[in-house]
Amino acid sequence: MLGLLMVATGGWGVLALTYSGPHSDMVRSSLAAAFAVVSLAALIALGFPRWRWLALAAYFVLFAVLVVWWRGIEPSNKRDWQTDVAVLPYATIEGDVVTMHNIRNFDYRSETDYTPAYYDKRFDLRKLEGIDLVAVYWMGPAIAHIFVSFAFAGGDHLAVSIETRKEKGEDYSTIKGFFRQYELYYVVADERDVIRLRTNYRHNPPEDVYVYRLQGPIENGRRVFLDYVKKINALRNHPEFYNTLTTNCTTNIWFHSRVNPEHLPFSWKILVSGYVPEHIYEAGRLGTGMPFTELQRRAHINARAQAADSAADFSRRIRMEPEMTTPATPPASR
Repeated sequence: MLGLLMVATGGWGVLALTYSGPHSDMVRSSLAAAFAVVSLAALIALGFPRWRWLALAAYFVLFAVLVVWWRGIEPSNKRDWQTDVAVLPYATIEGDVVTMHNIRNFDYRSETDYTPAYYDKRFDLRKLEGIDLVAVYWMGPAIAHIFVSFAFAGGDHLAVSIETRKEKGEDYSTIKGFFRQYELYYVVADERDVIRLRTNYRHNPPEDVYVYRLQGPIENGRRVFLDYVKKINALRNHPEFYNTLTTNCTTNIWFHSRVNPEHLPFSWKILVSGYVPEHIYEAGRLGTGMPFTELQRRAHINARAQAADSAADFSRRIRMEPEMTTPATPPASR
């Protein structure tokens, strides 16, 4: 058991130093290699009773120092951010009216070529009509990016996508996401931005987008919306780290849903995010009037989004009933 514990903590320590150590690649690699050597030496010492406890004591003192250093790494809102995540959204509340500031609505020419644009808009919680779940697939049925869009009377929609806040020149890595490399960022956007980007402009790889209307009391939706607003405002003053496993696009949606007593229990399908729509369907929260495969076919909006493009009524057009002659291939068969 001690050996397994040392392998686990030693592996974590090496990766933590590799990804989160000093800015110098040489220093970071040297520290990681040194910790690996010390961990291996302590592990070998377990087989020698004379040295066992001394080696264990020395190893865990060193590991404690590493943990103290790790806990001292703090998130920040002051970095050289990529343009698409440079501006933080926030909200002001006056009774039932929420004014959302810095709603992103970029004018895209390609995925990386765009004109930044933002606007402010007032939303009356009494006019909230529903919440849509948006599932984006690009690498098979098991992995999806999940976000929500709040629907208000009059055709207004506000999408909120939970993502990593990357610095200029920084790429996303699943492994790096475990090691405090990215701040947590809530993209508050017009659907012509956050959905159209994925259906019309991302081609390498292409992404398939599905929009599902969630079922449940509208009071629950209002509580979830306000919980999102609370988090968005909190991140403006107290940044947090994104974590690939515990603080990501899907787990945070589940945490927000916990403001309602009828929230779904946690499931492994929340971690394997591509199965989230099916999980919600099985719980009766996407309706039960048709098989999931048919619901999925109707929810696929790529063709409609590409036809709508930058139209002012983009949100309405992507929700139009699809023709029966244009079936979509479900992500499970890709």
